Amino acid sequence: MSESVGKEDFASNFTHDISLHSFASGNKDVEGKLDHINSHISDDVLRKSAYGSFEVNAIEENKVKEEALNIQAEEIILKKEIQIFEEPIAIAGQNYIVKHELTHSGEKSYKSGLCDKDFSQNDNLINHLETHTSVEKYQCSRRSKDFSHGKELTEHHRTHTGEKPYKCSQCDKAFLHISTLINHQRTHTGEKPYQCEQCGKAFSRQHHLMAHQITHTGEKPYQCSQCDKAFSWKDVLIAHQRTHTGDKPYQCDQCYKPFSSSSNLIKHMRTHIEVKPYQCRQCEKSFSQNSNLKQHQRTHSGEKPYKCSQCDKTFSQNISLIKHQRTHTGEKPYQCEQCDKAFSVKHLLIAHQRTHTGEKPYTCNQCDKSFSQSNSLIRHLSRHSGEK
Repeated sequence: MSESVGKEDFASNFTHDISLHSFASGNKDVEGKLDHINSHISDDVLRKSAYGSFEVNAIEENKVKEEALNIQAEEIILKKEIQIFEEPIAIAGQNYIVKHELTHSGEKSYKSGLCDKDFSQNDNLINHLETHTSVEKYQCSRRSKDFSHGKELTEHHRTHTGEKPYKCSQCDKAFLHISTLINHQRTHTGEKPYQCEQCGKAFSRQHHLMAHQITHTGEKPYQCSQCDKAFSWKDVLIAHQRTHTGDKPYQCDQCYKPFSSSSNLIKHMRTHIEVKPYQCRQCEKSFSQNSNLKQHQRTHSGEKPYKCSQCDKTFSQNISLIKHQRTHTGEKPYQCEQCDKAFSVKHLLIAHQRTHTGEKPYTCNQCDKSFSQSNSLIRHLSRHSGEK
C-alpha cells in the first residue's frame, strides 16, 4: 500500500511522529540521528510520480521506520536507568532489557501508521508493518524457502551455519534463540515466573504451566487412533503408540538394548554405572531413581495414597492400584503372540511364554533341577529342607 505525499512533508511528519512516541527528548546523539534520517529520505523511499507528487514505497519506508525505531530504543537506554522486575537476569544486549521491562509495564509506545494497532517493542512493530506490504522478500540462498521477516531468515540461516550467538554468562552453553537462553538461565537463577492460578504452583516455562493446568481440568485431548485410550499430553500419546507399533528408538550405547522411551533408557543406563544418588534417611538403602525412593519411604510411613474408586482398597504404589483395578474391569492387556491367551499383569505373560520357549531360568542350588517359574523352585526347595 502507498500514498502520495510531498517529500518534505513526509520526512518532517515521519520523524516528528517517531520522536513523539519516544521517551523524554533532549539527547543530542538521538536528535542528531533523527536529523540524519530526515535529511536522507532517499528516492527509493519517495519515488517521484508522473503527476509531480511523491509516492511512498512501502518496503523502503519500513526500512526507514526500522532505523528510526531502533534509535527510539537507544534513547530509552540513554535516558532511563533500567531496573528489571524482580530478579535481574543477565541477557545478551541491553536493548533486550528495555523490551523485557516494557512487558511488565504494559506500555505500548510504538504505533502503526497504517492501522490502529500499537506495540510495546519496536521489532514487533516492524514485523507488523511488513504484513501490510504482503511481499515475501526474504529468501534463503541455500533452499528455495521464503520468509516474511528478515529476523526469520536470519534465524533460519543459523540452522545451516550452526551459529549459536546467545551465550550463557554463567556456563559454556550457547543457543540459537534468545528465548532458549532466557529459559536456560532460569536453571541458574531458579526463577519461576509462570504460576498456576488454581494451586499456586510455579514453573520456569510457560508450556510446563499449560501442561500442569490440564491436571486440574482432566482434559485428555490426545486420543490413540488404534484403541480408546486418551491422554492429557502429546508426548505420552506418542510413547503409548509404541506399545502398538513395537517401535524402540532409544538404544543403550553400552549394551545396545533398545527402549521405547527416553526415560526408560535413562533408568537402564544407571544399571551400568551403578549410581544410586537417592538415599533413605531412615535406613541405609539407596536408589537410582527418586520415584523408587518415594515408594520405599512408604514402607516406613505406611502411607497408601492410591485408592480404588470401586472398592475401599488402598495401595502404596500407583502400579499396584492399576493391577488391582483390572480385577474389576477384567482387562487383560498382555497378550501372547504365539497363542490367544491374555493376562492382566506382565509377569504372568512372561511366565506363560516359557511354556512355548522351554526356558527354565530358576535353578536349584542343591541339585541341577531347573524351573520355568520362581514359585515352582520355592516348592522344590522345601522338599530339600523337609518343610511342608
